[in-house]
Amino acid sequence: MPFLERKIDNAAASALLFEGDRYLSSDEIGLPASMAETQRRLCGNAECAGGWTRPWKSRRRPVFEGQWGCSGRCVLAMVRSALHRETGDASISGSAAPHRHRVPLGLLLLAQGWITQQQLRQALEAQRQAGTGRIGEWLISRCGLEPEQITRGLGMQWNCPALSAEGFSPESMALVMPGVFAEEFGMLPLRIAAGRILYLAFTDGLDASAARAVEQMSGLKCESGILNEAEFGTARSRLLECESVEAGFESASDTDSLAGRITAIIEQKQPTASRLVRMHQYYWLRLWLEKGTAGPSGNLPVSAEDMRDYVFALGNKT
Repeated sequence: MPFLERKIDNAAASALLFEGDRYLSSDEIGLPASMAETQRRLCGNAECAGGWTRPWKSRRRPVFEGQWGCSGRCVLAMVRSALHRETGDASISGSAAPHRHRVPLGLLLLAQGWITQQQLRQALEAQRQAGTGRIGEWLISRCGLEPEQITRGLGMQWNCPALSAEGFSPESMALVMPGVFAEEFGMLPLRIAAGRILYLAFTDGLDASAARAVEQMSGLKCESGILNEAEFGTARSRLLECESVEAGFESASDTDSLAGRITAIIEQKQPTASRLVRMHQYYWLRLWLEKGTAGPSGNLPVSAEDMRDYVFALGNKT
């Protein structure tokens, strides 16, 4: 692969550095005095044999997950390490997460005195006959419950706040993540509080794995809550109409192919910052292409300019 460079072992690197490849004075090689001193920068690859920058080489990019890669080979090693971390972390896989038993919504509403036993039986029977629909929907349509009551009940069921769409800014929230995640996982970035807390809205239950991925990518503390379905649908439609970070969607046959593709992108784009997270079956790579692209709230961009998202799936899942 063209982006891979030849590496040398520690002994050879030491020989070059301390014997045959000593830096000369600025007068001898014609460099400005400010560049005459040895410039060193630690490579993010733990196994790198020569992670330092020569003054005339001036390789300051790319940066992946806060660490500089001195060569394509080292960037590949860093990407493989990140993929190993993401694929090996069972806590981000929904199927591996332990099941937590929760009080059924109908029983919870009954215990609160918001419905009667007859109303609950009526809604359950309607649900059984139809073979579809959530119990909350049937309680609204058949028993006259308000959507806000269902939202409050779900909040108690999941031990999370019931949210409102007040303060929702679709223009800024559209920059948080690719819109496909809002559609596929029923998750909506709602607003930022105090510059460090990002509220994520769900309608029927929380998705801790997806929220954790957003938290890692954004650098903000994510608080999840329930938003009623009507408000959620309206807000999501507004968000999807706004400009977002340009996103590419690709598939890879296996993790080795994926590592190679991600490395090729990073080497080509030369970002000042980049990060990889896994969201269920997807791998999300975000690139900050220039300095100053991140705003005052965590790592969130101030605009879609000089940003790039890539969403990968293993196999044929895109």
